[in-house]
Amino acid sequence: QVQLVESGGGLVQAGGSLRLSCAASGRTFSSIAMGWFRQAPGKEREFVATISWSGGNTYYADSVKGRFTISRDNAKNTVYLQMNSLKPEDTAVYYCAANARATDGSYSIYSYDYWGQGTQVTVSS
Repeated sequence: QVQLVESGGGLVQAGGSLRLSCAASGRTFSSIAMGWFRQAPGKEREFVATISWSGGNTYYADSVKGRFTISRDNAKNTVYLQMNSLKPEDTAVYYCAANARATDGSYSIYSYDYWGQGTQVTVSS
């Protein structure tokens, strides 16, 4: 069992930055892959970024590549999403997820076993 708690969301102007955090507990965080997804009103939940257990492999959605950075600190059981150059279309609820069955990341929502409660990110124009 893995418990995930996101924080760091908020309201920011276009072009601004935010850093999301996801604190994990419940099992060996350092051995599992983690991901970030987002869901805008009226839309399906979509992949944003994922990171392998060691942090050595990262993958991003094309829409955020070059602007967002996923990282992790296994000593703190925390994964981060640094979001720069934010756009109004980045507005969504952002979810942290854990893939307890793999050490490498995945872009598929179905690969993730545990989810946080989400944190709202709103980017104003």
